[in-house]
Amino acid sequence: MDSRGWRWEAALRPFALSHTRTVSSVLGVDEDAMSSDDELNCGERELQDGQMRLEDKGLKDMLLSRFGGHIGTLKLEFSKKKKKGKLPKEGRKVLLEWWDVHYKWPYPTEADKVALAETTGLDPKQINNWFINQRKRHWKPSESMQFGNMDNAGEQFYARLDS
Repeated sequence: MDSRGWRWEAALRPFALSHTRTVSSVLGVDEDAMSSDDELNCGERELQDGQMRLEDKGLKDMLLSRFGGHIGTLKLEFSKKKKKGKLPKEGRKVLLEWWDVHYKWPYPTEADKVALAETTGLDPKQINNWFINQRKRHWKPSESMQFGNMDNAGEQFYARLDS
């Protein structure tokens, strides 16, 4: 949870505690002494339900008046977090074309990532995540890469850095 979430929780905590105390005082019951064995007759229960609805409405009105201006911002924030799904079809197509050409070593350079980001219109973070996921899901390094001579692997790595 980010710092804004904690601020909201901290801001609302006194109202929630106050609301609990108010309901307890309306019921005329000590909070610590309440038990599930206490039975109320039907008329008392209806009266208390009506009083609690009034308390809830009062709490809702008070919260709306105090924090109502922030509701739109919160909705926008939550909708951004929920946004999840596939990348645009054209962007995926470009990334897959690059993947097909570089399947033996699917690690794009920083320059490749910048070019792919410009071509696809995606963020560099999206490009990085796509390649991470693609390698995890679809790439099997060849046996020569897995069990090959480490000196040879190091030479190949440094040769790629030079090019």
